[in-house]
Amino acid sequence: MARSEVAVATEGILDVDPGAFQEQVRSDAAALKDELDAGTFDNRQGIVGLEYEFYAASDPETSRRGEGGETDLGALTRVPRGLLELIGFEKELGLHNAEMCTSPQPMNRHGLATQEAEVKARLSAALDRTRQEGMRLVSDGLWTIPPAGETARGYLTDSVEDGGVTVATNMSAVARYHAMANSGAPAGMRIEAPNVTLQADTVMPESLITSIQPHYQVPYARDIGEYFGYAIRIAAPLLALGANSPFFPPDLYDADATAADVLADAWMEHRISVFETVLNAEGVRKVKFPKDIASAEAAIDRVAEDRVFVPMPVERGDRFDDAFAAFRTKHGTYWRWVRPVFGGATRSSANARIEFRPIPGQPTVRDSIAFQAAFAGLIEAMHAHDHPLDDLDWRDARSNFYAAMRDGLSASISWITADGDPTTDRDRIYDDLLEAAETGLEMRGLDGREVDRYLDPLRVRVDRDVTPARWKHRDVARRVDAGADLGDAIRSMQQAYITRQSETLIEGSFADWL
Repeated sequence: MARSEVAVATEGILDVDPGAFQEQVRSDAAALKDELDAGTFDNRQGIVGLEYEFYAASDPETSRRGEGGETDLGALTRVPRGLLELIGFEKELGLHNAEMCTSPQPMNRHGLATQEAEVKARLSAALDRTRQEGMRLVSDGLWTIPPAGETARGYLTDSVEDGGVTVATNMSAVARYHAMANSGAPAGMRIEAPNVTLQADTVMPESLITSIQPHYQVPYARDIGEYFGYAIRIAAPLLALGANSPFFPPDLYDADATAADVLADAWMEHRISVFETVLNAEGVRKVKFPKDIASAEAAIDRVAEDRVFVPMPVERGDRFDDAFAAFRTKHGTYWRWVRPVFGGATRSSANARIEFRPIPGQPTVRDSIAFQAAFAGLIEAMHAHDHPLDDLDWRDARSNFYAAMRDGLSASISWITADGDPTTDRDRIYDDLLEAAETGLEMRGLDGREVDRYLDPLRVRVDRDVTPARWKHRDVARRVDAGADLGDAIRSMQQAYITRQSETLIEGSFADWL
């Protein structure tokens, strides 16, 4: 029997010598530092961008009902590769995934407006086209309804052996994804969370999760360490505000876990633990909260000296960043919740940026853009005004992050206000955080009305003490209290989420749900 193209390509990756690859990375890092010295990565202004991930599910308007009256609304759906290309979205790990990347824009009123308009224009067109196929692109943190007639456990763990290469059945045919399970030092390929244990032969369980990833290109590349320090210290309160994944697909819960157990033990952002346990191997933490970076050179070294995971073949073309293609490839497995990036397809577009990865997919476009604007405004203002938050001990920042993962807005977080006062008071923390975000946006020319439009969706969450995760948790708890079993309660909640989103994704906000 002929072998699949992805198996052959994966085998080609496995034949790459890690030592030779690492030498190429170090050589590229030296070339990067030369470009850094030449000022190639300087922008003279802040620039913003966004990666926006979705999964496909059966559409509310076209869902079918079975003989018992049940509906397939919200069931995970595989996206045909031709359709993905037609709507202009990119592949992600699972066959159900799709990703949009915006065009970088200056950090000002017009740039942010353009970001939102681009997302709405492209997403609206994609929704129109996918609806014709009976599916909808869902913005969420973690899917919970498997494909019709399948289990989540089976969908995430099905694989075949193809000439000695393990190939995940429901994974995109991208060799580097499959190589992660076949390398000499494979990933953990497991999920460990309260009341959930899952072991797979591939990294396919990571396809449970989806996110938004704001990018901020710093004006002067040599300042990236200072911006980075603020970015990792604001990660916890922004994660707490954005939490959106308190539940797993019901068939992944342990057989002896009761509904009361699941409700009591649920973390508000299970997406964080999924990414870490699927990709981290025994004794090797590739996914983690990053340490401070002292300088731009140190940022380059941090990536270059990270443990080699998948030593891809290096092809150098005519792009500017092809001159350091091995480094760029290595960066693809430099998984940190906040990452420094040095890139650019052309010399004129070369940039040093911060990629902010803690935020899960959000209920609406407006909520997603609110996080993009808040993140950019915060690091703009904090860097410009030497906000005392940079004095917060790194260990406290890390502790804050995992507390936010577990408890969302109820997390105990340590903070230092603009006045230099240490505090754990939630109201003071968010007053200070949102005031700094407002200042940063005003510094870039936005007026009060524009600032309010971007930040009000986040203010509502603080004022009402509710996040999408908390909305989901309360909904499931209410259904269980009314007599539903856990599986039916989670399914009904997810269907309600998708229905609400279908009404508000483009023009509304999560505040409209409350």
